[in-house]
Amino acid sequence: MNRDYYEILGVNKKANKEEIKKAFRTLAHKFHPDKKGGDSEKFKEINEAYSILSDDQKRQQYDMYGSANFAGGYGAGPSSGSGSSSFGGFDFSQFTQGGNGGFEFDLGDIFGDVFGGRGRRQQAKRGRDISIDIEISFEDSIFGVDRIVLLNKVSKCDHCGGTGAEKGSEMISCQTCNGKGHIREVKRTFFGQFESQVMCESCHGSGKIPKVRCSVCKGAGILKKETEIKVKIPAGIDNGEMIRLSGMGEAISSGQAGDLYIKVYVKKHQSFRKDGQNLIMDLNIKLTDALLGGEQSIATLDGDIKVKIPEGVTFGEVLRIKGKGVPYDRGHRGDILVKLHIMIPKKLSKDSKKALEILKREGI
Repeated sequence: MNRDYYEILGVNKKANKEEIKKAFRTLAHKFHPDKKGGDSEKFKEINEAYSILSDDQKRQQYDMYGSANFAGGYGAGPSSGSGSSSFGGFDFSQFTQGGNGGFEFDLGDIFGDVFGGRGRRQQAKRGRDISIDIEISFEDSIFGVDRIVLLNKVSKCDHCGGTGAEKGSEMISCQTCNGKGHIREVKRTFFGQFESQVMCESCHGSGKIPKVRCSVCKGAGILKKETEIKVKIPAGIDNGEMIRLSGMGEAISSGQAGDLYIKVYVKKHQSFRKDGQNLIMDLNIKLTDALLGGEQSIATLDGDIKVKIPEGVTFGEVLRIKGKGVPYDRGHRGDILVKLHIMIPKKLSKDSKKALEILKREGI
């Protein structure tokens, strides 16, 4: 069944790159296999969709040929109209992977070989992705910060540099595949005998093996260890936003390392809340300051500053402090928006009441 990559990510066909990226991050975090309730198949599907739609050239081809033609890679054949695949008028829907009368059966591998592919086993190996959460202060979310995280994960062996060979030892030709990196595999199927190339497991496709194996990783080139990773958290990051570090996931022999996904949680601030490039705060002022004007000290992320309150301000009025908000675009910063709340006294002295009576008679 052909899949609609836009539907998988939950975006429309006119979605821009940022919308596609945001949808991918949300779904990747939700369905990551390491998380409770994760779904490895759904996660692979999301990654596949994002790899196509995030690449301008691939997306253009996908939009041009449509999901049916693009998925096949060589053009769609005639459709039977029943919703099942057909090949030369023969319906394959009744056959599934596994033994069938003594035959080994995998239609994906068979037709991958027929049309020039090497089947799913020949896809590049990739290490496991890792997902972690970190918490930062509100101030660090505004200005950005560098954090160090320690992960106990499968990483490249430092002793041999990932080669699997002991220091000073040479690499020799693999005897299993004679240095080719692959071997030929023959399968008996319902349609006859098929021959395909599969990666050599002895050398992991490289064609070379160490003459003397590494004494630390025993020739694997990888091992589980505690790894220190530096994470640069950008200024202005929002609560719940995801950071992806490519190649910082778990390593794999003769393959590409997975990715590290970091979800950032921002602690709440006692005074400020973020709104785009601006910071918003509430400020309680006295009734006399609202009527006559005044000055009040407030604590900002850059230190204490004096705020001048104009006379005659009203409840809910907003004062703007320029250039003290969220950094953006090469040194520029947003503003602080101060929302005023006028405090009404619950008890008044006799003198205060007399003064208010005068104001009342004057119509104020």
